[in-house]
Amino acid sequence: MAKNPAKKRVVIIDDSVFMRTMLKLALEKSPKVEVVGIAEDGLAGLELIRKLRPDAATLDIEMPGLTGLEVLERVKTSRPIPIVVVSTKTQKGAETTMAALERGALTCVAKPVGAAGGTSMQTFQTEVVEAIEGAFQSNTSALSTTGKIAKAGGGRIDRTLIGAIGISAGGPATLHKIIHAFPATFPTMVLTQHMPADFIPPFVKRLDDECPMDVKLAATGDELKPGRLLIAPGTHHLRVVKSAGKYRVRLDDGPKVSGFKPSVDAMFESLAQCAGPKVVSIVMTGMGFDGANGTKLLKQAGAHCLAQDEKTSIVYGMPKAAARTGSVDEVVALENIPAALQNAFARQTAAI
Repeated sequence: MAKNPAKKRVVIIDDSVFMRTMLKLALEKSPKVEVVGIAEDGLAGLELIRKLRPDAATLDIEMPGLTGLEVLERVKTSRPIPIVVVSTKTQKGAETTMAALERGALTCVAKPVGAAGGTSMQTFQTEVVEAIEGAFQSNTSALSTTGKIAKAGGGRIDRTLIGAIGISAGGPATLHKIIHAFPATFPTMVLTQHMPADFIPPFVKRLDDECPMDVKLAATGDELKPGRLLIAPGTHHLRVVKSAGKYRVRLDDGPKVSGFKPSVDAMFESLAQCAGPKVVSIVMTGMGFDGANGTKLLKQAGAHCLAQDEKTSIVYGMPKAAARTGSVDEVVALENIPAALQNAFARQTAAI
């Protein structure tokens, strides 16, 4: 295929003729993308990556022969490039996708279900283009340069405080690095991760397996309790309300906020309204600007606001947008985030 130096070069790896066609049609609509190679299995995909040295690739996970996970591992050790996983919504597909994301795939897009047309296919193609265009902004070496994780220390913390995390592309691999250092003694925490809804349950399960806190998929009415981490489902915004002296979850099925549903801004805004100085927030790796406006609102309400630094962010989009508001109190490297949260909780305890 002809080369166009003005565009970023992408390889498609998928064992379905139909999906290869749909992916090529979608990506070629982007003025930023040139599809330089198409492979029908993992071995052929690895050879194309070795030979063509593309800027990014889409990768099917469930393939005969060399699986997507095996391709990902070999790419990581030979020539790391941003990988966008394109996977089925089945339970097996979702679980395997989570394993891929933890091992360094940038983000995932769910394959459409049903006929080869209509809104589902249009949405899928739009999401693929957005994911690949975002991949060009990523730093594939961010996690490999992360230092030893500094665990959270001691000190008195008001157990009614609330921690809030907003995260997107690169989130599963990033959280995988630090979640073990979130102690059960932490105050309650809420988290919004941009991810297709079908992939959220295995994401929650994996975090629960690794984190000393009790990790749960959030539901309307859930009480925010110390030692509990509640995660937004992929279908609703996670908002927090205060009722009868207790903080509880209210899931919101409203429109997208800042381009996403669930939205970090929606979660942060609700916390600014009901908890203010009792909140410690952090915006981590991700594309776009979701979380920036919410950070500004939280800071105005008296919260302590953090953002991940550029060096350790796989995608320095959301943290950069938050920092540019002037409302971020600290910019923190990934390895220092658990300790920084602990220190921020102690600071807010002393201040309220």
